Amino acid sequence: MHTGENHSQCKVCQKSFRRKSYLTEHMRIHTGGKHSPCKVCQKSFRRKSYLTEHMRIHTGEKPFQCSECQKRFSIKPSLYRHELTHSVEKRYQCSECPKHFKLKSLLTAHVRFHTGEKPYQCSECQECFNEKRHLTLHIKTHTGEKPYQCSECPKNFQLKSLLTAHVRLHTGEKPYQCSECQECFNEKRHLMLHIRTHTGEKPYQCSECPKDFQLKSLLTAHVRLHTGEKPYQCSECQKCFSDKKRLTKHTRTHTWVKRYQCTECDKCCSEKSNLTEHIKIHTGEKPYQCSECHKCFSQKCNLTEHIKIHTGEKPYQCSECQICFSRKRHLTQHIRIHTGEKPYQCSECQKCFIQKRHLTLHIMNHTGEKPYQCSECQICFSVKSSLTKHIRIHTGEKPYQCSECQICFRVKSRLTVHIRTHTGEKPYQCSECQKCFIQKSHLTDHVKIHTQEKKLSVL
Repeated sequence: MHTGENHSQCKVCQKSFRRKSYLTEHMRIHTGGKHSPCKVCQKSFRRKSYLTEHMRIHTGEKPFQCSECQKRFSIKPSLYRHELTHSVEKRYQCSECPKHFKLKSLLTAHVRFHTGEKPYQCSECQECFNEKRHLTLHIKTHTGEKPYQCSECPKNFQLKSLLTAHVRLHTGEKPYQCSECQECFNEKRHLMLHIRTHTGEKPYQCSECPKDFQLKSLLTAHVRLHTGEKPYQCSECQKCFSDKKRLTKHTRTHTWVKRYQCTECDKCCSEKSNLTEHIKIHTGEKPYQCSECHKCFSQKCNLTEHIKIHTGEKPYQCSECQICFSRKRHLTQHIRIHTGEKPYQCSECQKCFIQKRHLTLHIMNHTGEKPYQCSECQICFSVKSSLTKHIRIHTGEKPYQCSECQICFRVKSRLTVHIRTHTGEKPYQCSECQKCFIQKSHLTDHVKIHTQEKKLSVL
């Protein structure tokens, strides 16, 4: 017994064990045998200890308590990891970057970001992962298993942490507070991301261009702009997307699920975040302010795009004519001029449009709807932007100023055309005689000359 010999050896993988009971448990890995079923949800486990831990999900029992803050946990390893948060010591340092870790296992997982190692492979689809927990979560996408159910609504979750975060939407609890501005968050990752707005930290850099990002997921999505990769495909129409979030949004256009309703105007939104942004129209709230000109915006994305006016940044270039754009959607719309694509079709008259907003505006010609009314003269408009431009007639506001000669304009498009008188740019070219024009309307009028000449030649 004291010789150190292993008397129990696995015949499948030759691993040896000191006790026969350990070998019996190990063999279940090869046989798939699970002899300890849960009486509540029928899930089975190889070991009775695993079943004991699992049962605490149903009972809510948390027998392990932190001696520092009295927080309780259902399993001992979770308590051990938590106790390290009270200690500031981070003994394990990454040799590639300045990061330190409290646990060696965390350092090991982190190093794989540098090496690209992904040792955990899914047996169903062969996708690989750098952490075992990521593989465990991924496997549930094949099995469809969601063992954690919300007691307030019918939602189920694959991870307990996801359920915990979800429950806070019902309770309104926001336990994570920023020490700089006291803003609170319901998830720690949201706080960590927020803190970077104070520090300016953007640790993830694109290898193709100088852009930096706060989140690795944002970098991954950005890199696909360079590679053109669109791995997420709609099962209904086969349209592909560069990130999963956009596919999810697109999928709702087929099902038309709009669960979130505005209490002010009965408008319905497919996502809660969209409803939150929509409500700002009624409240007039514009929490995002430009530090250069102090203009305020209701959405952060609008502020981000506005800032490019000051910086002059235009990262999106047309491969056909080299015109650059500050927004990707503007480039997408522009490319359709070259391809002739008009993906938005009216169901009434089958007329097609390059942009969705043009179709929306066109549909109002059929319905006669003009929901935006001027409070000064009661003239109604079908789109809000038209009302905004109209109001400037009453106020005299001309917010768009030429940086060359300081002439101001009510409408941005007028400023754009005016700037071309300084730059000499003439982007609209006649396909017949190659003459170029500052405005599209001038080209349209010019083309009529050729059309009339052709008619006269036929006569």
